[in-house]
Amino acid sequence: MGASMLGIHNILCLTGDYPTVGDHKEAKPVYDLDSVQVMQLVQGLNNGRDLAGNKLDGATQFTIGAAVTPEADPLGPMLAKFEVKVKAGAQFFQTQAIYHPEEFASFMRAVRPFKVKVLAGILVLRNAKMAEFMNANIPGVSVPQEMIDELRAAGPERAEDVGVDIAVRTIKTVRPHCDGVHIMAIKATHRLVDIITKAEVG
Repeated sequence: MGASMLGIHNILCLTGDYPTVGDHKEAKPVYDLDSVQVMQLVQGLNNGRDLAGNKLDGATQFTIGAAVTPEADPLGPMLAKFEVKVKAGAQFFQTQAIYHPEEFASFMRAVRPFKVKVLAGILVLRNAKMAEFMNANIPGVSVPQEMIDELRAAGPERAEDVGVDIAVRTIKTVRPHCDGVHIMAIKATHRLVDIITKAEVG
């Protein structure tokens, strides 16, 4: 309700990664609500009801977002969860980082019957070490070895440029299949204009 009062109308509902994959591994996980239950809560607020079902004096107007991992293996459970999230009120999906466009295209064919928007996640790789870290620590992300080799061969001076090129290639390949892209330029926001210009998505 506070977000609504502040003029925020797009809510991305996430469960989040388990603490053991972060840098505070001893932290206690708190899952009073999972992502689907948060969506149900937001949907209730949109209908003028709080979590307990009590009538509110007015209603919010949130657009509900959710996350999905198109490169999950196996994909079946992820598709089932996708449908559950749609039924819980999700109107748009933001994907985990995409590095296998052909798998993403197959995923999109499977979810197109649902009338929701899908934004492909494009995470900019700055170097080979970053790619290897993601493969080892980020659930649902699989950077192909050939991309890692390409980044390593570029050397420290050109690795970021290669990462930008990979992002641009990926955007151009996945763009015909989705409704937009979400560019995640961690410690590389200064390259966003370059990526948007080269990918021709501006």
